[in-house]
Amino acid sequence: MANIGFISLGCAKNQVDCERMMYRVREAGHTVCPDVSGCDVVVINTCGFIDSAKSEAIDAILQTAALKAQGLVGKILVTGCLSQRYRQEIWQEMPEVDGMLGTGSYTEIVPAITALLEEPGKHVEAFGSIDVPEQACGRILSTPAHYAYLKIAEGCDNRCAYCIIPYLRGKYRSRPMEELLREAQRLADAGVKELIVVAQDISRYGTDLPGHKRMLPELLRQLCRIEGFHWIRLHYLYPDLIDDEMIETIASEPKIVKYLDIPIQHCNDAILSRMNRRGNGAFLQALFAKLRSRIPGLVLRTSIITGLPGEGEAEFQELCSFLRAQRLERVGAFPFSPEEGTPAAQMDYPDTAVAQERAETVERLQLEIMDAYARGLLGKTVEVLVDGFDEESGRFYGRTYADSPEVDGIVWICAEEPIAEGDFVMVTIDTAEDGDLSGYVAEE
Repeated sequence: MANIGFISLGCAKNQVDCERMMYRVREAGHTVCPDVSGCDVVVINTCGFIDSAKSEAIDAILQTAALKAQGLVGKILVTGCLSQRYRQEIWQEMPEVDGMLGTGSYTEIVPAITALLEEPGKHVEAFGSIDVPEQACGRILSTPAHYAYLKIAEGCDNRCAYCIIPYLRGKYRSRPMEELLREAQRLADAGVKELIVVAQDISRYGTDLPGHKRMLPELLRQLCRIEGFHWIRLHYLYPDLIDDEMIETIASEPKIVKYLDIPIQHCNDAILSRMNRRGNGAFLQALFAKLRSRIPGLVLRTSIITGLPGEGEAEFQELCSFLRAQRLERVGAFPFSPEEGTPAAQMDYPDTAVAQERAETVERLQLEIMDAYARGLLGKTVEVLVDGFDEESGRFYGRTYADSPEVDGIVWICAEEPIAEGDFVMVTIDTAEDGDLSGYVAEE
């Protein structure tokens, strides 16, 4: 039996795949190691979504290759989106790589490791169909013990013009509800208190299953009945599929945090059309107004792409005006990245420096909105989930319902008595700075 190390990059959905691979490896009798140094095989689970993710994945491979050259690691096995997308290029340009698995073949992790260990010098690969159904499997959680992701579907059918995901992950495939509920129960039994429901588009859940109906509201109601979960968080809801039943479910279920991640990418009608996005600016305005009126205390997150082909100064200023008017509490801005193989990559696009400059403008605009939201919490007492303790500052830290892990800000907590990671505490906010909050544990 061998020592196997894992490096997981990219999104939470990719992280879940890595957790499943670690479980399979451990069940096969191998040791899953927290540090790659000294491992017989290092598995690098990559992202290949946009240029920055590709660069991060390539850097991770090269750094591991340097360890291999020093004799500190054995074989290198690359999995995930980068291998799916650049199979031939990796073989040609990275001779240090010993094996690869495509996105539809991560279940072959154990046979791949066996082949690498038993057949020195042989390249190993598996690239099966990317449209295979998701298989139920145990997981070794790589998140802190108190929160975990529940991936309810794989792939995407939206076919946005700029997005490579359908070509790497296949068509949309919902997992059976019974299977999801069993997995969620296991997570709750293991002590998970915050369940984060993820897929490329959770609002489409169930439309590909028998009956072809939207089943997310029913799934959420069933998840809320599981004891142990205190928060249930949702990533990502596509705007055109948010109907009244979904809004009512989110508003009426106390466990569902009133934080919705709804990627809109833009608000200009022509740009949305070029993106192959459904709806228009007027629809988005009406949706946000409806959500805020029906869900008290709602915090909205979205993502924006700047510099898409066809976005002139007028379209960009319309976007900025939209953001000022909507005052969305959380916004991520990304410069357009022409991904080969997508329709948008065939369009004439502006200088990348323009896209970057506009993304930075959106970030500055949004910082003012976020700061105003944070200042509105001064003097208020809010519920905070404790994520850990910072040795350097001597303070605990955590998150409010308005903050998703690894995405949003944190709350620094001053406490006279020790508090445990994973506890919920009431914190009175007295400082707001640079997107983070600070406060002290409120007296009962």
